[in-house]
Amino acid sequence: MQKTDSARDRRILVVNPNSNDVVTRGLDRALAPLARPGIVVECRALAEGPFGIQSQADVEQVALPLRDLVRREAADAYVIACYSDPGLHVCREATDRPVLGIAECGVLTALARADRFGVIAVASRSIPRHLRALRQMGVIDRLAGERALEMTVAETASGTDTLARMIAVGRDLRDRDGAGAVVMGCAGMAVHRRGLEQELGIPVIDPSQAAVAMAIGIVAVA
Repeated sequence: MQKTDSARDRRILVVNPNSNDVVTRGLDRALAPLARPGIVVECRALAEGPFGIQSQADVEQVALPLRDLVRREAADAYVIACYSDPGLHVCREATDRPVLGIAECGVLTALARADRFGVIAVASRSIPRHLRALRQMGVIDRLAGERALEMTVAETASGTDTLARMIAVGRDLRDRDGAGAVVMGCAGMAVHRRGLEQELGIPVIDPSQAAVAMAIGIVAVA
């Protein structure tokens, strides 16, 4: 996204915990508008990760590799680019630098845009762990609903009908559940944010953009 050319540059490392390079390239494109002088945003896939984070087992599998990456890679802030926020707390223990999870940041951003928000999940089996996280955050009462695409992570990033399916689910969240904003519940959906927001007419939050925007704010004033 941006080349380091000064000793004063701040580095934000965005880690895609799966090994799907298509998702990582989509993140790179989605985050390009956030580039700022003196702040380098680098997107990287976790080589040890599965092709998609789609189960609790996948979440647990990548936690320690993420911690090890944070320990060995110097950065001014880290962003874990998976909507399950895998390894978030163990990574925070491993560094005194900020570590941000995209789910947490995406929800907080949605709360700043609407009274009630909805979430588009990849698959139904991911919804229970998302709900656990919302309960831990203490914001479950502002969730209008969460609905699933019933796709894989890879399909959300490169499927031919992904946007059409997201529009249909987003309309249900808006019209049936009463969501005033929609959070995309997977980093692989990043490339579809603008098109989805144009169709729905309400704020659509890309949680990766939300997390990196927060990280930029943190490192800019550090």
